[in-house]
Amino acid sequence: MTAIISKTMFAWRKHKDSTEPVHPTPQVWEEIPVPVPGPTGVLCKMLAAGVCRSDHSLLHVPFQKQPSWFQDEFTLGHEGCGQIVQLGEQVGSSNPHLRVGDVVALHAVPGCGASDCPECTRDLSQLCELGHHSGIGQEGFYAPYAVVDSRGVVPVPQGVSPAEAAVATDAVTTAYHAIHRRGQVRSSELLFLFGLGGLGFNALQIIRNIGARVIVAEVKQDLLDAAADLGIPREDLVPVGTAPLDFIREHGLEGKIDTVFDFVGHTQTFRDAQHIVRRGGKILCIGTLNKENTVYMSIGTRKRLSFIFSYGGQVDDLREVLELIAQGKIRPLVKTRTLRDFPEVLAELGEGKVHGRVALLFE
Repeated sequence: MTAIISKTMFAWRKHKDSTEPVHPTPQVWEEIPVPVPGPTGVLCKMLAAGVCRSDHSLLHVPFQKQPSWFQDEFTLGHEGCGQIVQLGEQVGSSNPHLRVGDVVALHAVPGCGASDCPECTRDLSQLCELGHHSGIGQEGFYAPYAVVDSRGVVPVPQGVSPAEAAVATDAVTTAYHAIHRRGQVRSSELLFLFGLGGLGFNALQIIRNIGARVIVAEVKQDLLDAAADLGIPREDLVPVGTAPLDFIREHGLEGKIDTVFDFVGHTQTFRDAQHIVRRGGKILCIGTLNKENTVYMSIGTRKRLSFIFSYGGQVDDLREVLELIAQGKIRPLVKTRTLRDFPEVLAELGEGKVHGRVALLFE
């Protein structure tokens, strides 16, 4: 039986002028048409959409500094889970496993998939500028319905909730990509991790699944307690207020940290990372709390350090992440609210009151 789909819907949007001081709020709640899928598109009735710190940044980026693909008006939201209600005419032949009624996770940036795309052909689809960017300058997931290309749709395994699936598309996949593909972490390594926020807490679980030892620094005691609940030994948690370099010295770990993961990107964490890591070590840069940080050339050259930046992940990463969640090896820290609560959640996120992730549920 074909579902009855309304012609319009209300969504949380960004307008070109909504970053101006005269505008009452950066986000706009307005009625827009329900999208229609193209030949390779999939129309989903949204079940859950994650709220990310990037949403806050997107709302306050001046229009002049936005990437070329940004539209003057677009629906926010780049972490999504929905139920398929309509398939494009070519989806059946290219993706025969997809069916109306399937619950699926939605990858926001699956790339254009073109055979001559310099990013997609190098397995860097999340860097492609030609494909659709759901919620990142183009129509996203803070609406009852959303369209994505079928290449970015991943069936959700049994035992994974819509809220978990939604945040898995970014908060877990980004951490997984950084650890497995960029960092290539092995179980024999000794790691240091800054920050247990929306990405860092998931990263901690991914690292534990690999079996590597990890030292954790976090400024909130309740998140350190949550890390201990996961099984991280208390002696591997840097006490709040203790300088990481002092902790390393006091515990005889100087020259032993193979890789540092900075999920904060603050001036202090980036500086500490360069002092903490061993000679020939790696620093993985994921957090962007500060837009500019300093590479200390004398330290970097003397230690022959590798500075590795990581952004997002691929559809295959998402598929693997969902399986790990289904197996209970990763349990995303996620709370739920409703779509209408988005402004309140965004304010709480900006004030540092959100631990983990919040997923907005749809009626």
